[in-house]
Amino acid sequence: MSLINNLFTTPLSATATTSSTTPTGHHLLPANRLAFLIDRSKTIDHILQLHAALIRHGHELNPILNFKLQRSYSTLGRLDYSISLFGQTHNPNVFFWTAIIHGHALRGLHNQALDFYVQMLTHGIEPNAFTFSSILKSCPLEPGKALHSHALKLGLDSDLYVRTGLVDVYARGGDVMSAQQLFDTMPEKSLVSLTAMITCYAKHGDLDGARLVFDGMEERDVVCWNVMIDGYAQHGRPNKALVLFQQMLAAKVKPNEVTVLSVLSACGQLGALESGRWVHSYIENNRIQFNVHVGTALVDMYSKCGSLDDARLVFNKINDKDVIAWNSMIVGFAMHGFSQHALQLFSEMCRLGFRPTDITFIGILSACAHAGLITEGWAFFNSMKNGYGIEPKVEHYGCMVNLLGRAGHLEEAYELVKSMKIEPDPVLWGTLLGACRLHGNIALGEEIAEFLVGQNLANSGTYILLSNIYATAGNWDGVGRMRSMMKDSGVEKEPGCSSIEVNNKVHEFLAGDLRHTKSKEIYMMLEEINGWIKAHGYTPQTNIVLHDIGEKQKEQSLEVHSEKLALAFGLISTQPGTTIKIVKNLRVCSDCHAVTKLISKITGRKIVMRDRNRFHHFVNGSCSCGDYW
Repeated sequence: MSLINNLFTTPLSATATTSSTTPTGHHLLPANRLAFLIDRSKTIDHILQLHAALIRHGHELNPILNFKLQRSYSTLGRLDYSISLFGQTHNPNVFFWTAIIHGHALRGLHNQALDFYVQMLTHGIEPNAFTFSSILKSCPLEPGKALHSHALKLGLDSDLYVRTGLVDVYARGGDVMSAQQLFDTMPEKSLVSLTAMITCYAKHGDLDGARLVFDGMEERDVVCWNVMIDGYAQHGRPNKALVLFQQMLAAKVKPNEVTVLSVLSACGQLGALESGRWVHSYIENNRIQFNVHVGTALVDMYSKCGSLDDARLVFNKINDKDVIAWNSMIVGFAMHGFSQHALQLFSEMCRLGFRPTDITFIGILSACAHAGLITEGWAFFNSMKNGYGIEPKVEHYGCMVNLLGRAGHLEEAYELVKSMKIEPDPVLWGTLLGACRLHGNIALGEEIAEFLVGQNLANSGTYILLSNIYATAGNWDGVGRMRSMMKDSGVEKEPGCSSIEVNNKVHEFLAGDLRHTKSKEIYMMLEEINGWIKAHGYTPQTNIVLHDIGEKQKEQSLEVHSEKLALAFGLISTQPGTTIKIVKNLRVCSDCHAVTKLISKITGRKIVMRDRNRFHHFVNGSCSCGDYW
């Protein structure tokens, strides 16, 4: 039965009046009953029926009913109907103008909202606090400043909602100082203004400032928890993100889709597979919609945590795959060294009509680099612009330099860098220097490093890589010179760090670390490992120790690399046969790589290691990289 047929039988509020009748005996529907029904309507069909009834019963000029209809059309997504009704309104007051402005602002139609605001002023209608709080929603910074001046002129800037809107405008626009000044002078701080300041600080990397505001909040909703968790995840503090997520659950705040996307990102950064699996289970058990965004985040998490089988299972379950989902799986295959799988998936994606993006080609070129596929790499690189109209970015050049450099085509890689139309970044130069070190080309390494120093483009990586090149060649004078230059420039070397997750807790190790509560047991296991591997013919690769010290000291230095500490901890902390997963922030050294291959054979364990370049899957004495990394 339609809503129209029920109009006369719907219960009224206590203030309802009796309907009148026409001379022909037909009942007229009173305005207050229509207003009541409009307020209760949840669908556009119901509103359209009520609009028809309103006209049929002679209420088309009723300003209150028209205002309610206009607002309802806008709320239910029919802004076009709202605009049409507004245009038919005779002498609209400030509430009508505010409603139409609010409808546009909510949908991010800033220019249209501002046009209506200017028209309102032209018609001599003075805005009120509700007008300002409406138009400031998602308003860009520059028009926001002009609105701030107008609010000051009208004496409305001290209103809580207006001030909150202004804080949000400055915070989103990156004007941290102005946002802070407004925020500090607010006598009463709303949840929205507090969240705006947390967002402002977090967006610009001031996580300590964000946390200070967050910790001082008496009331917290899911939005402010999400902002703080995402801030940690986006700015390289994933451990903090996971700890805060646990606190959120303890506070009985229910996570939503935004929460799990941030937490999955943190799990991926840490390689925290157990935590990632728990989040996946939480999604399934708490009715968080498994859409393409959540599915893609799970694919990314499982790929980065070393479980490519799980990543593929999730990928296959995504019904409405977009190009981002395809990219995530292609990049997953590439980082694990499954280059042919990545290329096959790329072909399938194109066959199904998906158009590759610049991210797609980063994945494909990385896959080529891991397998040394030079011909294929050049073909893909050239097809970007010629076949798809995508101008290569510095990341694509970096992939090509990595591909050519690792394959020993150093001069070709150097020529490519010199021919670039865009400015090479420090990462790209570092890739080229790394290739020079790998192949022992000191002359080219020096030429590149001197160019970078001369152009004031050198960073910590430049000095460290050239120092390593000199050390590999036994040029200790060159090493000393580089270290002096590093010291004079205030450059510090990034320490190697390896992490391993055991029982949902991530444990981190530096080289020679003694901070862990189980250090004694870890070093006892290291001694046992040394016995095992020497019995299997292991010889320490002391040539990679880049210090001018004796052979015995070099051997001792190798024994306590962070990877080996994490591996020893994994062996004493998990059941026999369990896969051990380790994450290294730098490239795994060749000695640790050789030792891990032996340990996988001796213990019968699968060991998965993610370093800065790729994943290594060690099984029965072999590595998935084929010793090419």
